[in-house]
Amino acid sequence: MHADTKRVVVWSTGGVGSIAIDAVHRRSDLELVGVWVHSPDKVGRDAGELSGHEPIGVIATDDADELIGLRPDCAVYAASGPERDAGAVPDYLRLLEAGINVVSTTSTSLVYPPAYYSPDWRDQLEAAAKSGDASFYASGIFPGFGSDQLALLLATQSKKIRCIKATEIALNDHYPVADIMMNGMGFGHPLAFEPMLKTPGFIEMAWKAPIYLMADGLGVEVEEVRGAFDRRLTDRDIEVAFGTIKAGTCGAVLTRAAGVVNGRDAIVIEHIIRMARDVAPDWPASEFDATYRVDIDGDPDIHCAMNLGDAEGHGAGRAAMAATAMRVVNAIPYVVDAPAGLLSSLDLPNTLPRHAFD
Repeated sequence: MHADTKRVVVWSTGGVGSIAIDAVHRRSDLELVGVWVHSPDKVGRDAGELSGHEPIGVIATDDADELIGLRPDCAVYAASGPERDAGAVPDYLRLLEAGINVVSTTSTSLVYPPAYYSPDWRDQLEAAAKSGDASFYASGIFPGFGSDQLALLLATQSKKIRCIKATEIALNDHYPVADIMMNGMGFGHPLAFEPMLKTPGFIEMAWKAPIYLMADGLGVEVEEVRGAFDRRLTDRDIEVAFGTIKAGTCGAVLTRAAGVVNGRDAIVIEHIIRMARDVAPDWPASEFDATYRVDIDGDPDIHCAMNLGDAEGHGAGRAAMAATAMRVVNAIPYVVDAPAGLLSSLDLPNTLPRHAFD
């Protein structure tokens, strides 16, 4: 154990949380001291077993006060669900006010706090962080690394930029939550159905943060954000984790959010999700779990594709979950040492995994 070991609790044991539990437990500079769970049937069980590994001697609890009483240096917040921020923000406030730093994969709109959709919540979080002398940092892979540090790093080669576009291309047939996939995104419905993604202003709100983060990094002002939504039908039944997508219903979704600079679409985020690889053959495709592209139209033109997981997607999304978890786990020492307040990737150095070879 290092002299400057950081004491850590992990909030939830879902896909990302389970990866974080194992990663923190394995790190010689981090000590896992507690794990929060939502389900009563998980309370009292060993966190190692809950995350699919050997017992590690850390017992899961649903008592937030118990975990706060442990006085950890940092909490890895990875809870998910339909409430997301509405359920998470009260937890963030309690942790920050108690002087506990927080790294989160839950609140993707907080990857760039100045553009957060709820100024009231943002002000409360800022006040709690200052009061507790603690810091908050949200990240992941997309929004997160693929739509901020990767894009900005590539832009360091640019003399002139007309447009910078970050794109995620993913096969999400493994995702089991029918409400999100069907009612939220429209999969399995005819095109006449209007999912939440088609709500006016929703796409602009969902992707505003990474657009404004890149704009800040590049020193430009965004005049407005324009959103677009497109779908493609499947011509056959597709069996997925949440059921069957019938032929003639939506099998692929594309969202596009464009930050307007000098009157043109200049900072663009695209998100392409398929339920099978052969749907929407005219859209960009990938043979991996997930591909994150950055394309810069400028001087010089730059095109970069980062592939996660095995070819043919045998990891069923685990690679993207692992990358998401490690974006915040690797940031823990940097966030603990940072000044109090709400942070973005622009406020931190490269959060290098100092103990990845341990």
